Amino acid sequence: MQRLNQNFFQLFDLPESFYLDVDNLSAKYRDMQTEVHPDKFAAAPEQEKMHAVQMTSYINEAYSTLKSPIKRAAYILSLQGMDTESVNQNDLGMDLLTEQMQLRESLDELPKDESALPELDRLKKDVKERLSLKQNGFACEIEQGEYVCAKKIFHELQFLHKLLPVSYTHLRAHETRHDLVCRLLL
Repeated sequence: MQRLNQNFFQLFDLPESFYLDVDNLSAKYRDMQTEVHPDKFAAAPEQEKMHAVQMTSYINEAYSTLKSPIKRAAYILSLQGMDTESVNQNDLGMDLLTEQMQLRESLDELPKDESALPELDRLKKDVKERLSLKQNGFACEIEQGEYVCAKKIFHELQFLHKLLPVSYTHLRAHETRHDLVCRLLL
């Protein structure tokens, strides 16, 4: 059985990299879950049952972390001793702050009804493109061992990532999509 002290990449026998084959990760996850599922240990001694439950939980946490680009980025930084929870002014460049302000202003100018949807769709496409560029930049900084720069990009990724859930399914009953975007930005 696997050990609980392996880092998540080691657990799945994957290279420690921002970019990974998510299909491969998912296949390894399914195989590991089958191997350590607590039901397989129903007749085993109590210690083995407990280890199976702990491993299942650990594997779930590892999979959840590695399949999400933003969680994976935070995890990679944490492996390098970087604290992604604390943010200081050096982590947030003026470009990011200016971009946030401009986005908020452009959203404020949009109509507060369904007629804003085409512009919101354009915004979503733009955010996805920016997110892709930032992810590439993050991966390059990590590969070069530039963790301080990578942390700055990580915070930019967080901002952009918060904009992506904009869809009809996330609307509250009484709000428009515009209200949702504004709520996500605040």
